[in-house]
Amino acid sequence: MSGVNGSSQDVDIDLGRIISAVWERKARIIGATIVAAAVALVGTSLMKPSYRGETRLLIESRSPNLTGGEGTPQANDPILDSLNITSQAQLLQSTDLINRVVRDLKLAELEEFDPAAQSLFPDPLVLIGLKQDPMTLDPEDRVIQEFREKLQVYPVENSRVIAIEFSSHDPKLAADIPNKMAEVYLQIQSSAKLDTHSETAKWLEPEIASLTQKVKEAEGKVADYRSSNGLFQTTETNSFSTQQLNDISTELARVRAERANAEARAENVRASLKAGRASDTLTDVVGSQVIQRLKEAEANLQAQVSDLSTSLLEGHPRLRGLRAQLAGIRQQIDAETKKILASLDNEAEVSRLRERQLMAQLNGLKADSAKAGEEEVGLRALEREAAAQRQLLETYLARYREATSRLDGNAAPADARIVSRAVEPSEPYFPKVIPIVIVVSLATFIFGCLIVMVIELFSGRALRPSGVREVEEGEVVAPVDAPLPAEPVAAAPLPFHQMQAEAARFDRPAPAREDVRTTAEKVRAKVVGEALAREVEERSDAIEAEERSFTIGSVAHYLLRHDIPVAIAISPAGDEGSAATVMLAREVSERGSTVVLIDMTGSTCPTGLMADNPRLPGITDLLCGETVFGDAIHRDRLSDAHIIPHGISDPDRAMRGADRLTMIIDALADAYDLVLIECGPAEISGISRLTRDETPEIILSVPGFKDEDVAKLVVDFEGAGYRNLLIMTEAGDRHSPRRGRRAA
Repeated sequence: MSGVNGSSQDVDIDLGRIISAVWERKARIIGATIVAAAVALVGTSLMKPSYRGETRLLIESRSPNLTGGEGTPQANDPILDSLNITSQAQLLQSTDLINRVVRDLKLAELEEFDPAAQSLFPDPLVLIGLKQDPMTLDPEDRVIQEFREKLQVYPVENSRVIAIEFSSHDPKLAADIPNKMAEVYLQIQSSAKLDTHSETAKWLEPEIASLTQKVKEAEGKVADYRSSNGLFQTTETNSFSTQQLNDISTELARVRAERANAEARAENVRASLKAGRASDTLTDVVGSQVIQRLKEAEANLQAQVSDLSTSLLEGHPRLRGLRAQLAGIRQQIDAETKKILASLDNEAEVSRLRERQLMAQLNGLKADSAKAGEEEVGLRALEREAAAQRQLLETYLARYREATSRLDGNAAPADARIVSRAVEPSEPYFPKVIPIVIVVSLATFIFGCLIVMVIELFSGRALRPSGVREVEEGEVVAPVDAPLPAEPVAAAPLPFHQMQAEAARFDRPAPAREDVRTTAEKVRAKVVGEALAREVEERSDAIEAEERSFTIGSVAHYLLRHDIPVAIAISPAGDEGSAATVMLAREVSERGSTVVLIDMTGSTCPTGLMADNPRLPGITDLLCGETVFGDAIHRDRLSDAHIIPHGISDPDRAMRGADRLTMIIDALADAYDLVLIECGPAEISGISRLTRDETPEIILSVPGFKDEDVAKLVVDFEGAGYRNLLIMTEAGDRHSPRRGRRAA
């Protein structure tokens, strides 16, 4: 290590020195990069190209629908389950399937799939025991192992597709092998279905024979039980006793209706006769033929009596005879009416007798039906057993017919189909010559640079004391606490004889030729350090003189040097002072710092000087909540400074939200190096509402003011408790330099 490392002083990494060291060795690094690129190019050109083919299978239910209904696949079909898709992908990698592909394509005869058997030289890893000797395995196992290394099977994400990829040095094999694997897979799946149907048919044959005998026995028991208990059936649902009971119930209802009708008619005739009403108003009487003939005779006699009464006297024998005949006919009508009443009574009585007989028969049938119902309980049990055996037999017969119909190979397709067959690739997928050469070149270049950096760090040449940094050749910057010099101090490299003299001055032997560089750096640091001390002293005097002035530049320098985040500008002179504040913001921006000016004036002078449009949204809109930060901040048209204009909202309404102003200022202070608030000719009492800081930085923009007026302002502000005051006059220095910040 160098002497810098050996001391107890803290050291820093000299980035400039590291970059210089890399630049000095650029020829070696570039040469190594070119050599590595050439080796990579030759190596990739000599590599045997590998080709890749891909076949894709879609897993779906392909069972034929033989029932004639719609056979749309269901979402919960186990064939379409995600676990089943993964299982099918594993089945495609099974040893049995690979063995069939190897045998069909005769891959064991190819050197690519059994390189160990064709190799003339033993594997060095096998000789030193780091790898198992492949010749100890069976030839079939070696081929399968090599096959698996070239095979890649995976389910495509969010789909029911399985991709089969295979890489080979032969482009034809790269396409044939995945296609063959898909075909063998479909054959295996179809054969599995055929085996299932065949086994199902073999199992169903004896079961169907046994069930046929059981159904015959069960139906025989039902017939014997029915005949022995007299449970004959007239229909599929009614027995003989039930049918009789239904018929008698129907007849009984009919007889009761007839009896009620006859009784009602007889009662109607009886009531009419008792009341003395005319019999020709009764339906049963009028409907009698005898009554009708009597009524006709009565009408004829009445007509004759009426006709003769006009020409004969009342006592005439003919009139008397006619009236006597008329009275006899009416008596006959009454007698016939009574006969009709008696016939109605007889009809009602017959219905009553028929009703009694039917009731007796019905009661007997009820008893027989109750007994038959008890006996039918056993019959229904036998019928259920027979029906269950019959239904099971029919189900087995349907399954057997379906299984036997699918014993043909074409009737049992696999639940998958090939949706994309592999084609013979025209370009190899490995090696990619250009990408490999580029990657090797970049890696070599980066590795070479890292080696040079590590050598420089461990040799100590890239380390320096923590107070000094080397920017360019001959430029040294002072320690952190010292101000920066205005211009770099040039220190030319010393000749070798001057290095010897300088070394003799420090009682050290002259450096050897190989240590010239290290000694030159040490001597240069000493010489430049002495020049730096003088430059720092001159620079400090210049800074102090600049800070004692009241120009815009001096105020900007002070704000930046002391990292003041927020400054409040008061302009008693009105727009002239506001214009000076705008110039201050532009000065700070030109010095490389970010600054934003907030226009809190009533005249909107800063807005008119900096913004393109005086009607832009600004601070009043922010306080009223009518705009957002991004829309309120605008760029100065003449510099990189930013401005928040006065805004277009009502100022009185905006001042009601003045409590939000401190939050706005804090947010801006986090984003900008300096937040400059121009308040115009504001009163001292209103400053406290602008910031939470107890002693904010106040800039008094007083261009054209006399010393007495400036002094009075300073006294007023200090009396109000504001002691961090900055005086800013015109751009030129109109006042003589004073000692101290508050000399006014």
